[in-house]
Amino acid sequence: MAQERNLTVVITGASSGVGLYAASAFAKRKEWHVVMACRDLPKAKKAAEALGMPTDSYTLMHIDLGSLYSVREFVNNFRASRRSLDALVCNAAIYMPLLKEPLRSPDGFELSMATNHLGHFLLCNLMLEDMKRSSFRDRRLVILGTVTHNPDELGGKIPPRPDLGNLEGFEKGFKAPISMIDGKKFEPVKAYKDSKVCNVLTMRELHRRYHESTGITFTSLYPGCVAETPLFRNHYPLFQKIFPLFQKYITGGFVSEELSGERVAAVVADPEYRQSGAYWSWGNRQKKDGQSFVQTVSPQARDDEKAERMWDLSAKLVGIV
Repeated sequence: MAQERNLTVVITGASSGVGLYAASAFAKRKEWHVVMACRDLPKAKKAAEALGMPTDSYTLMHIDLGSLYSVREFVNNFRASRRSLDALVCNAAIYMPLLKEPLRSPDGFELSMATNHLGHFLLCNLMLEDMKRSSFRDRRLVILGTVTHNPDELGGKIPPRPDLGNLEGFEKGFKAPISMIDGKKFEPVKAYKDSKVCNVLTMRELHRRYHESTGITFTSLYPGCVAETPLFRNHYPLFQKIFPLFQKYITGGFVSEELSGERVAAVVADPEYRQSGAYWSWGNRQKKDGQSFVQTVSPQARDDEKAERMWDLSAKLVGIV
């Protein structure tokens, strides 16, 4: 039997929504200790206590994915804790569909791309070294996906569709006045979708570059439509009321935060999810048997040439080349 809490998983954005419930699911797995990596530690502490997570099951550590300095500080603080890193879940995301003008990160990048992609890209690259040092045989790095990254799916057909172009915005340094990866006019919903395409490209490129040499499993997942997640807190109040009802009674795609958290934990820890490079999905219409399957990602997200170029430009932007 596994020794109690001798494995460590880091989950970003664990103070609410899918990240919080994934942390809670791990707290119930006696061999795992969760590092809840969050911007708002008092909020995370309150949330963990409200869910009755045992105090020995988690540690709170500060990270602001929108700040490259904060990401590096987090990595230093994690290393100082002397814990092994056996799994990493890149979950944190912001979605600000009503913005008229782009918000900027401390580094000068458009904030949703900075938080959802660039911060996680840096975190993955830095913490890969920690994962390599772990003696655990089944290490996994998981990046959350979304149906909206894929125009081939019903949920991804709603405009604006993601389009990375030729990554002109990244190539030009991604600072003001540039706010989009394709260098075009700012569009907040597209900025979010573009960042999620980058998440899938990052996962696939991690797999291509490092799976064989490290044995680490790199995957993404779409746990179903978590319509009541705080991700939508910046949307119109009417949307926040109607969207969950639409998903429950019209599309059948609705998934509770609790179930989505359990699905994340399964992809990180269960034997049937060992396939590296896979994008796991429960579909946008929940099957009665609740079974997951490996889904084909969008044409852009499976473009190997684009993946390599995105990786090189991202590495330059976050300062690791």
